[in-house]
Amino acid sequence: MTKRGITVTRTAFPSLVLGASIVAAGCAAPSEAPEQATPAPVTISVDRVVEAELPSYAEAGGVVRARATALVASRVMAPVQTVAVKAGDRVRRGATLVTLDARELAARQAGAAATLTAAVESARAAESETAAADAQLTLARATHARIRDLHASRSATAQELDQATAALDAAEAQAATARARTVAAGASRDAARAAADTAAIGAGYAVLTAPFDGIVTERHADPGSMAVPGAPLLVVEDTGALRLEVDIDDTRATGLRIGQRVDVRIDGGDGAWQAGTIGEIGRSDPASHSFVVTIELPAGVMARPGTFGRTRLAGPVRRALTVASTAIVRRGQLTFVFVTAPDGRAHLRPVVLGSEAGGRTEILAGVAAGDTVVTSPAPALTDGAPVAGGTTTGAGR
Repeated sequence: MTKRGITVTRTAFPSLVLGASIVAAGCAAPSEAPEQATPAPVTISVDRVVEAELPSYAEAGGVVRARATALVASRVMAPVQTVAVKAGDRVRRGATLVTLDARELAARQAGAAATLTAAVESARAAESETAAADAQLTLARATHARIRDLHASRSATAQELDQATAALDAAEAQAATARARTVAAGASRDAARAAADTAAIGAGYAVLTAPFDGIVTERHADPGSMAVPGAPLLVVEDTGALRLEVDIDDTRATGLRIGQRVDVRIDGGDGAWQAGTIGEIGRSDPASHSFVVTIELPAGVMARPGTFGRTRLAGPVRRALTVASTAIVRRGQLTFVFVTAPDGRAHLRPVVLGSEAGGRTEILAGVAAGDTVVTSPAPALTDGAPVAGGTTTGAGR
């Protein structure tokens, strides 16, 4: 048994040695990993944070309105037959908007046309009567002259002269009456023609058209409803010319003038300030002590009437910390700048922005005067990345 046991032990020994070698290899200290390669520095341009003179601004909000607004209303009372547009539709000048029931208007027009025809014929008859009366008057005058000459030569009796004189007087009276009838008939004809023109114009009131190119902003009528004179059926606004109406307090409005250039910004746009022109300065509101100032927006501004906008008015010049506007990094609602450090790296730092003017932005918090920031940072630049170059640009040189 002892010999068999020794034999077993010798047989297992090589396996034990191999296992121990494997365990020893697993427990041995791992070899050191190779060092990671240092990323290549990003070439940058920089600008210094410096104090600069910036104008102070006072902002005021208002609403964008169309320069021309038309309330499309009927001039006659009639049922609405069709409404060809809806709110939001763009229309061209002269396009049909609303059609009214024109049967009564057409009947009036036909009656006026018939009256005009009768008046024209009456005027013609009166002119014919006048011509006949003038012919009778000419004959009566010739007869009277002949009888008068015969009476002078004692070839006609006094009674014949009296009869010729009476006939002449009657012919003159008939001619005068005919002329008066002609004048009256002509006046009746002119009145009938004016009535016919009025009826034709009234018939045209059955079709309401767009007064100018614009957009339909309101619709107050549907087919079957009754159009009442003066009650608006549609509202059309000229979107080709827009203006911003803002309330300015009296302390600032006193320095404004017609034609002055001011900055405006419309919500929903690219957020950039644009140049507008003051077109009107309304009367002061005694309750709020403010003026309604109308600012003409520049051509090409894409905004719908009713959009909110702002204007800013320049005030006294002040000194503030500024950086080049191209150094601002926007991530969502947050703003940052990359500040270079002595170790040759750029560090992302949050900042609070102020106003912007002349390509430079005011920094209210986050940097100090003399700091160097990266302008136009590349998308590959990250917090703590090594940088190189450092060419100074802008006002911070």
